[in-house]
Amino acid sequence: MIKPNPAPALLYTSSFNRKCKFAQVSRPPLARGPIGSNRSNRLRAGHATRNSKRSSLRRLKNGVPQGSVLALLLFNIYISELPTTISRKYAYADDLAIIHADGDWQAVEGVLTKNMATVSEYLQTWKLKLSTTKTVSAAFHLNNKEAKRELKVKYNNETLPFCSEPKYLGVTSDRSQEADITSRTLRRLAGSGWGAGATTLRIATLALVHSTADYCAPVWCRSAHTCLINPAINGALRIVTGCLRPTPANNLPILAGIQPAELRRNEVTLSLAHRALEPGDLLHSALTRPSSANA
Repeated sequence: MIKPNPAPALLYTSSFNRKCKFAQVSRPPLARGPIGSNRSNRLRAGHATRNSKRSSLRRLKNGVPQGSVLALLLFNIYISELPTTISRKYAYADDLAIIHADGDWQAVEGVLTKNMATVSEYLQTWKLKLSTTKTVSAAFHLNNKEAKRELKVKYNNETLPFCSEPKYLGVTSDRSQEADITSRTLRRLAGSGWGAGATTLRIATLALVHSTADYCAPVWCRSAHTCLINPAINGALRIVTGCLRPTPANNLPILAGIQPAELRRNEVTLSLAHRALEPGDLLHSALTRPSSANA
């Protein structure tokens, strides 16, 4: 997450521990149908744990094998009714990210602590356990003065550990979300693990690369150092198109179906200039206001 101002933003990652007490878990009715009669399930067995005591080995007649696609689908159905929180939630299987942005550190910590209390009640209701060893908090901002500040988010009256470079869904992020982090994210999406298509890579490039490269473009687009941004953009376009270095850089935007960077900057600059001509625009009043020297 990239913030153009020094306002802190938090990414909170957690995992639900599915090694719950079998005797206390209420499985949804969907898991008790024909799925429970799967032949491979009849060969699976497990223990039930209660008060540090473990029962004898028992055969599991319900459920699906761990690691299967159907197991993730059923688990998504199981946790589909997550409680409403002030912060935004992003979930993938048993990994959950809670994100909140605010200009005040204490406000961020208070909101996230409150949201964690809400999640804690939900987990207790459905007999789920939070994996505290995999739960961390992190802040994303561009305020160098607060670079070493750590967030203090509590869960069950215990402060969660702070991580400056958290890893979520295989992608490691840092505080300022530098260009190399973005490039690694695109490469992971295009790799054999994710295998994202051209459309997904194009959308990710527009969201991660071009949105950052075009930030405040009308201010610096006439500078002689503008060309220093082009290598990062061309590298992202090569990932989208699959082209190698011998491919001319001028052809990459055409093959990717993305407007060239120079044209995008000129379009943003002209759009800002047209808005400045309107009498009701704030920029128009600032430009037409007489200076103190002429007063």
